[in-house]
Amino acid sequence: MHLFSRHSFVSLRIAYLLGVIAVLVLPKTLRAQTAENLAAVKRVAVDWSQTDRAAAAIRDRVVQKLKASAKLEFVPSAAQADGLLHGSVRIWVSEYVSTSTRSKATEQPIYRGFASVELTGKDGRTLWSYLATPRSGWKNITDDLADQLAQALLVALANKDSANETTAAVRTNSDAAVSFATRVDLHGAGATFPAPMYQKWFEEFMHSRPDVKISYAAAGSEEGIHRFSSGQVDFGASDMPLSAEKLNVSGKKWLQLATLLGGVVPIYNVAGAPEGLNVTGEVLAGIFLGKIQRWNASEIRAINKRAHLPDEAIVVIHRSDGSGTTFVWTEYLSKVSADWKAAVGFGPEVKWPTGNGVLHNEGVAVAVRKTPNSIGYVELLYALQNELAFAAVRNASGEFVKADLDSVTAAAKTAVVPDDQGFAMSITNAKGRHVYPISTFSWLLLPESSSDAAKQAALRELLRWVLTTGQKECEGLGYAPLATEIVNRELKMLEGLH
Repeated sequence: MHLFSRHSFVSLRIAYLLGVIAVLVLPKTLRAQTAENLAAVKRVAVDWSQTDRAAAAIRDRVVQKLKASAKLEFVPSAAQADGLLHGSVRIWVSEYVSTSTRSKATEQPIYRGFASVELTGKDGRTLWSYLATPRSGWKNITDDLADQLAQALLVALANKDSANETTAAVRTNSDAAVSFATRVDLHGAGATFPAPMYQKWFEEFMHSRPDVKISYAAAGSEEGIHRFSSGQVDFGASDMPLSAEKLNVSGKKWLQLATLLGGVVPIYNVAGAPEGLNVTGEVLAGIFLGKIQRWNASEIRAINKRAHLPDEAIVVIHRSDGSGTTFVWTEYLSKVSADWKAAVGFGPEVKWPTGNGVLHNEGVAVAVRKTPNSIGYVELLYALQNELAFAAVRNASGEFVKADLDSVTAAAKTAVVPDDQGFAMSITNAKGRHVYPISTFSWLLLPESSSDAAKQAALRELLRWVLTTGQKECEGLGYAPLATEIVNRELKMLEGLH
């Protein structure tokens, strides 16, 4: 996808964001907007702080498309608006392609990146959000991202009546906020997979509830479960679901609530290889078993016939800590490869046949970025933040699919909600059109009962907020929200906290 000359790329790197998408994570100041739901938004003002060329191009095209639809009226000032449209853009050069075999002067840059938007209303509350990544083809990347954002918002506006019914269905469970006489401190630990979303959620919840202070240590799923079970923290976070038996230990009953969905992607750093290589579960298993050792191996070339694959040794990077992301990755490999299942199996920690271990999702992303000819696995947002290429994976229906909001959401629709209250749902290697096969839920763990009434009430309020307002913020960071059925069942479970 083309955008600008090579020299103009320098200005785009000003938009480099550390940790999470800063524009969408920083708490928003309270504004005079009045809209409490998407249906109430009639007049919109643009609050888009990035001014570089790419961001401006996407912003202007989004506004143009929305104006042409006549669904919204754009006004010049926030004081006149029901809602505010915020945006964040990040674009980089992934490779250069020569249009001539005789001259390098004809090289054209190929751009990759993402764009994220939020529509906020009363008290800065998020009413809708979305993150777009480039689709296949040679369309101008700014036009592509802008068109996706505009279309997603138009679809949401068209479905706003059904969305309001969902909001109304859960409002009775969350409209009575508890006031605390003194500040309540909540401490949590666990999964790095959802950490960017949790950081945003907790910051915004604290902004609206200054009487609650939340700290979260992204230490990995296994460590989070350990700290929670040993009483070191008030709640745990994990990307591997616990069985009903494990949720009832030593006479203490835990609640396990799904919070969001995301995708684990194979990231790679191979000079000359294009973005979006195709891989199968069998190929990934072969690489991580150490059986496929070079990038130009016949198994990889067979499904990437036009790709330039160097005769270089593959460097495998994997997690060294107890990880829910590893659980999801190895569970998927166990489903698609009998060799992997027999030799390694699945879990938060496994005996790796080959490769170098590092801590956390961010650690794997950084290691792959710094290591030529390497491959690893991380949650989608970490690949985007670190400007890393990630592969399309063949799903159970035989389709090569890259992870994005649509393909993770498609996987979520295959989930069968269990009859028990643990919400231990696996959606790896799910069948269906455009389903991304390494998708997963993420969960929070909390005690069903506690001697500290104030903390328990604060936890209940936090989870109610996450399951209602918080769900509207998922897509802005590349996660998929929960289905209404799951949200309503979990809200009902929260009523049993005491």
